[in-house]
Amino acid sequence: MKKVAIFTSGGDAPGMNACIRAVVRGGIYHGLDMYGIVRGYSGMISGDIKKMDSRSVSNIVQRGGTVLKSARSMEFMTPEGRKKAYDTLMSHGIDGLIAIGGNGTFTGAEVFFNEYQIPTVGCPGTIDNDLYGTDYTIGFDTAVNTSLEAIDKIRDTADSHDRVFFIEVMGRDSGYIAIQSGIGGGAEIVMVPETHTPLKKVISTLKDGWKRSKSSSIVVVAEGDEEGHAPEIAEKIKKQVGDKLDIRVTTLGHIQRGGGPTAYDRILASRLGLGAIEGLINGEKNVMAGIVNNNLVYTPFIDTIQRPKPIHEDLLRMVHILSI
Repeated sequence: MKKVAIFTSGGDAPGMNACIRAVVRGGIYHGLDMYGIVRGYSGMISGDIKKMDSRSVSNIVQRGGTVLKSARSMEFMTPEGRKKAYDTLMSHGIDGLIAIGGNGTFTGAEVFFNEYQIPTVGCPGTIDNDLYGTDYTIGFDTAVNTSLEAIDKIRDTADSHDRVFFIEVMGRDSGYIAIQSGIGGGAEIVMVPETHTPLKKVISTLKDGWKRSKSSSIVVVAEGDEEGHAPEIAEKIKKQVGDKLDIRVTTLGHIQRGGGPTAYDRILASRLGLGAIEGLINGEKNVMAGIVNNNLVYTPFIDTIQRPKPIHEDLLRMVHILSI
């Protein structure tokens, strides 16, 4: 193996740049020629590929987003698009790939490997922390801290006006951001996709708090909760309780994906990036590099895509006990 290309795909996550830096410098350390593919699979098809050296990744470890850009490619989902991508890689002499992204990125990598057998190792870059095969994904810790900072500020105004705030955080299929920021922010209720929280229970918890002279409450809602988005849930509850509760809604949105990565995310991303490039050199392929119980492990893409990563029940239990 002489030439390796790296790309980021799907939603951006704080720490992706730290991972890019580790992959590029790790590859150079081991004598590889390193290339960057701009805008993920889209750039792989169009040929937007550039040579990278050590200076290419200078002064990026602290930056959010991704210097290689990201994009979703409908064309890559077709056999014709993947054939174009393969031909482009061959024209540059690329021997292996490092893919930084989430479920969709690895689904594409799995299909591409099965068709063309280009060795590929992935790094889990997604704020949702929803990938099997790693305890934490790149960007998750930063997203939790961003959400927590917002929750703390909203708590101040909620307390000042005796209000109930429904705060929606990201997590279409995973409640990890909601549960951790909810616990850290002292939320009275956390609603996540992994477990059903009936509206009756939400109302009962809020009313019980009012009976105990609790002047304000915070309800953290993952965007993928089965009861709906935070505005829908708040509206349903308003119809049932009337004016008894002063309810407000805040949706944090894409603010959770931006900003400089925390120290934890920078170190995690660096460790995973170096683990990915060294795994590729040592013959790993069609796998994701992850950290489980503080050990570097490699998990087949098909498992990261298909196997669920449930929230530990102790975390859900903790929310209930600590809200009393």
